[in-house]
Amino acid sequence: MSTPPVIAVTGSTGSVGGRVARDLAARGIRQRLIVRDATRAPDLPGADVRVARYSDADAARAALEGVETLFMVSASETSDRVEHHRTFVEAAASAGVRSIVYTSFLAAAPDAVFTLGRDHAATEEIIRASGMSWTFLRDNFYMDMMELFAGDDGVIRGPAGKGRCSLVSRSDVAATAVSVLLDPAAHADTAYDLTGPEALTLAEVAEKISAVRGNPVRFHDETVDEAYASRAGYGAPRWQVDAWVSTYTAIASGDLAAVSSDVATVTGRPAQSFDEFLGAVS
Repeated sequence: MSTPPVIAVTGSTGSVGGRVARDLAARGIRQRLIVRDATRAPDLPGADVRVARYSDADAARAALEGVETLFMVSASETSDRVEHHRTFVEAAASAGVRSIVYTSFLAAAPDAVFTLGRDHAATEEIIRASGMSWTFLRDNFYMDMMELFAGDDGVIRGPAGKGRCSLVSRSDVAATAVSVLLDPAAHADTAYDLTGPEALTLAEVAEKISAVRGNPVRFHDETVDEAYASRAGYGAPRWQVDAWVSTYTAIASGDLAAVSSDVATVTGRPAQSFDEFLGAVS
């Protein structure tokens, strides 16, 4: 009998990667978990654990030896994230990985309004140039994060205006990733836009959270200057504040309003609505 190909999963200690790893394990799929800290790796049947950071080329190459398909969750936000991605992608190609599934961002482009979308565009180019086949999962902002946007006073503040955003759930992103990982050749050199079934304003998001949770949440439309001023007290570096503010200006721009059927196309089931998501986690 031939040995089944090995799937490597990064981010298994996080929300999306963890869902992917658990789903694969439940299906009896052999996988390798690439983690920074072995003590935090989930204990899953059919999974072996290797330690490597994206920035450590030698460790990454060793950890990926024998892997055929790699699920690469984008690294934590840092000013040099693209270079960490470059090191890891080049290590994967050197180790003989044949295909890579990368969590990108909707409307990723070198001039994306959401500043971190520019990191994703740069990473996509690095992956295209690597010689590996690729699939990009271009996620919109996560439904899962919306309640965290509200401050202690129940107000979501930012310069989003009446712009709309087709929020997607992490569970739908993970389900899409698993479908691709099970048959990467069928999705080779393809980019999928992963969104929910509707585009909502942040005022509508606040109304829906209020209705389900029973606690008032509202949206306050700041000016860009007000947004920078209200975040100045955190002492974050400028690139980070730019990312926070551009989360809202990207919504205002209309770049994140498109609704895609790609979740349903890949998984065979409709994408979760925000109402369904709130009901599922209530």
